[in-house]
Amino acid sequence: MEVFQKTEFKKSYKKLHQNQKAVVNSEIRKIIENPSIGVEKVGDLKGIFVHKFNVFNQQYLLAYSFDEKTMTLIMLGVHENFYRSVKNILK
Repeated sequence: MEVFQKTEFKKSYKKLHQNQKAVVNSEIRKIIENPSIGVEKVGDLKGIFVHKFNVFNQQYLLAYSFDEKTMTLIMLGVHENFYRSVKNILK
């Protein structure tokens, strides 16, 4: 499966510490193995999946979309204003 990254995902990933990146990378591998692990959103965000996981007692959300051959990592962040930001990215 080919994985693409949106600019917003790259920016937030770049700000993480090395040990946080290791946790995020393992979660991305889990998503690649089983893309339906996240919860599909409804309404404005239909077709977007969000996977929630903890990085050192802080909950992170990873928004992504996928089809049979590709996966796009849309955004990574904490819950505050996360869904509003995802909507703005997709406009």
